Amino acid sequence: MSTPSRPQLLSKYDVPGPRYTSYPTVPYWAHQPTADQWLTSLAQPGVTRRGTPAGAGIYVHVPFCESLCTYCGCNTRITRNHELGHRYVDVVLQEWELYRRRLSPENQLPLAELHFGGGTPTFLEPPHLRRLAAGILAGGRVIPGAELSLEADPRVTTRAHLEALAELGFNRLSLGIQDFDPRVQDAVHREQSEELVQAVVQHARELGYQSLNFDLIYGLPFQSEDSIRNTVAAVTRLNPDRLAFYGYAHVPWIKPQQRKFTEADLPTGEAKRHLYEVGRELLEAAGFREIGMDHFAKETDSLWLAAQQDNLHRNFMGYTARPVLPLIGLGVSAIGDSWNYFAQNEKVLEPYMQRVLAGELPLVRGHTLTAEDLVLRQHILNLMTAFSTRWTEPDLQSPFLELAHLRLRELAADGLVELQDQGCTVTPLGRTFLRNICMALDARLARQAPPERLFSRAV
Repeated sequence: MSTPSRPQLLSKYDVPGPRYTSYPTVPYWAHQPTADQWLTSLAQPGVTRRGTPAGAGIYVHVPFCESLCTYCGCNTRITRNHELGHRYVDVVLQEWELYRRRLSPENQLPLAELHFGGGTPTFLEPPHLRRLAAGILAGGRVIPGAELSLEADPRVTTRAHLEALAELGFNRLSLGIQDFDPRVQDAVHREQSEELVQAVVQHARELGYQSLNFDLIYGLPFQSEDSIRNTVAAVTRLNPDRLAFYGYAHVPWIKPQQRKFTEADLPTGEAKRHLYEVGRELLEAAGFREIGMDHFAKETDSLWLAAQQDNLHRNFMGYTARPVLPLIGLGVSAIGDSWNYFAQNEKVLEPYMQRVLAGELPLVRGHTLTAEDLVLRQHILNLMTAFSTRWTEPDLQSPFLELAHLRLRELAADGLVELQDQGCTVTPLGRTFLRNICMALDARLARQAPPERLFSRAV
C-alpha cells in the first residue's frame, strides 16, 4: 500500500482532539483533592522528568473585557464597570494571602514565572494593575531569569499599563492579533489596525520588554488564503519574537456569541487546514521555527533555545522555557498544577469572590493523578515538547503502553512517527499531527471513544 498523500493525511486525521496542556485533560478529571491535599502537594510538588523545576509559577486570571470577541472561548465577564475590577484586585490578593499563610509563612516562594491572562488584564487601570502585580511579587522571591508576562488587548493597552509593570520587572508581552483582515475583524468583533499594534509594540520595546508574542487564529469566519498571507506579512513587519497559531474552535452551543456567524462563513476541513499550511510555510520563511504544537519562535527567543537544550515545558500557560512547578492559579477559573494534582477555582465570578472573602480557597474541581496518569502524562509531555519519548525505564512503563504501541503502528505506517521497541519519535511530517499522536497514548480518551476511531477517521 502506498503512503497517503499530505491532503489524504490531513483529511484522515481531521478529528477533534485536546491541546494537551494537561494530562489527563479536564473532561476526564476525577477524585478532586481536598484543600489540605492540594496545599500539601504545593509544598512538596512532584517532579517532571523533563528537568528540575526552576521554581514556582503563578497564573492570574483577569476575566474582564469591555467588549465581547465572538471567537473567544475564554472565561470572561463583559463590563465597563472598572470599579468591579478594583474590587477583584483586592480579592485576588486576599486569595494569594491564603496560600502564603500555608506555603511560606517564613520563607518566600521562589517565583520563576508570573503570568497575567484573561479576559483582558489591561482592563485594569495602570495603578490597579501595578497594585495587583506588586502584591503578588511581595509574597514571593523572584529568581534570576524569571519570566514575568502579560497578555494584552492592543485596543485598550496604553504605555502607562506597560510602564507600570516594566517597573516591577515584567519582561514579556503577548498580544492578541488573530487576523488583520478588516472583514474577519468585523465578524469576530476585534477591529485593530497594524498601526495600532505597532504603537503598542514600540512602547514595549522602548520599555525593555525582551520577548513579544502574537496570538494568531486560523479558521475564522471569512478567512482566505489572501487574508492569511496579508496577516503574516504584517506580523513579519511587526517582528515579534514568538507566536501561537491556533485553530479556531467553533462551539456555539457552549459560547453563544459564536452564533453571530454561521458554519457557512467558516473555512472547514481541508480548506481550514490549507490556511494553516500556508501560514506555517510563510512563518518559517520569515524565520520562525516550529517549537511545538501551534507554536513558533525566532532562533533568538528563549523558547527556541529551550527546545534546542531539551528543556522545553508545557502547562496551562502553554509552552514555557523551563519546567515550572508548582503552578498556582489565582483568580476566577484559574487552574493550578503540582504534577500529582490539578485544582481549578470557581468558574463564576460571584461565588469565587464570596468564597475568598469568607477565608477559604475557592476550589471547585480538580484531579488526583493515578500511577498510570503520571506515566502517560510524562510521555505526552515528552512528545509535546521534544517530539520523542522512551519507555525503557521502570517508572515510565504502564500496561496501557502495549495498546498505545499498537495504535501507533497506524501512525507509523502513514509516516508520522518512527517506532522503536523502547519508544517513538515524531517525524517532520508528523509534527502537523502531533495531537493525533498524543491521543494514541491517552488512556482515558481511549476508554471513552471507539478504539478504531480514536485519533483518525475513516477515509
